[in-house]
Amino acid sequence: MSEHDAAGQRPPVLAITGPTACGKSGLAVAIAEEFAGTVINADSMQIYRELPILTARPTPADEARVPHRLYGVLSAAEACSAERWRAMAIAEIDAALAAARLPILVGGTGLYLRALLRGMAPVPDIPPEVRESVRRRQASLTAPALHAELAAKDARMAARLRPADSQRIARALEVMEATGRSLADYQSQADAGAGAYDALVIATLPPRRPLYEKIDRRLAEMVATGALDEVRHLMDMHLDPSLPAMKAVGVPDLMAHLRGETSLDQALAAAQQATRRYAKRQMTWLRHQTPKDADKVIFHHAQLSERLTPIIFNEIRQFMLTAQP
Repeated sequence: MSEHDAAGQRPPVLAITGPTACGKSGLAVAIAEEFAGTVINADSMQIYRELPILTARPTPADEARVPHRLYGVLSAAEACSAERWRAMAIAEIDAALAAARLPILVGGTGLYLRALLRGMAPVPDIPPEVRESVRRRQASLTAPALHAELAAKDARMAARLRPADSQRIARALEVMEATGRSLADYQSQADAGAGAYDALVIATLPPRRPLYEKIDRRLAEMVATGALDEVRHLMDMHLDPSLPAMKAVGVPDLMAHLRGETSLDQALAAAQQATRRYAKRQMTWLRHQTPKDADKVIFHHAQLSERLTPIIFNEIRQFMLTAQP
């Protein structure tokens, strides 16, 4: 528990979220300069150090302008869960507040922001033997086959999870096999740590066509400026293919090219399509889930740009005037 929790206070926290390529990182730097803030990563892939180009991490120049935290702090050989990120984020929020800086969380991973703002469901510890059994099956089965196994044991969680999401499918199996209860039961319980912050979420839902065009251009630039070398290095690490970094958007497609299975043009087109689909899922989450996760959400239905910056600055000033001390 932080000193703020102990004193019964809800310190102010700002979150900038939206689909990939919408301009979140640039806006965060501008806000941090204006409001003496610390930028804290809330993107599940930018936390890995091996993929700075392909995950569009802030540039060294931007990181030099204002404090940035939790970018590239883990190896791709590790799996970062929402629980683990939340613990690291709380430590960085407390450090920012102690330094009289505004914590600015930035990222498009809705599950991370939910974990911070609503807390974590009180799931019991999983016995090591159960976890190991599930992980062995995860390694030996395809993701759809693992999803079918979950569906036979826990239809509710299977309905919530995409058949390709082997990491979360494995987590749901662990909970069911260890406790005899669905993970959905635990997630419906009162969350520990909910409401710890007075949070304002600035969310952007830009028009799809210009966003998709930007995604396509940006991916082409990434491939031209070193993304292939990043993916080649990831392959040289010989990691478990179920690790999150190995499934980062674009990584499987570029790996297929490096293995000689597709041309570069085919790999780029597949990566662009996968990224557009990812952006669509992010916007769906923003529309339907984010308002449930935060008390104060402001949507902007335009690509983030310098034109919007003064408007957003005014929204933040109003928030800071009414935020709890």
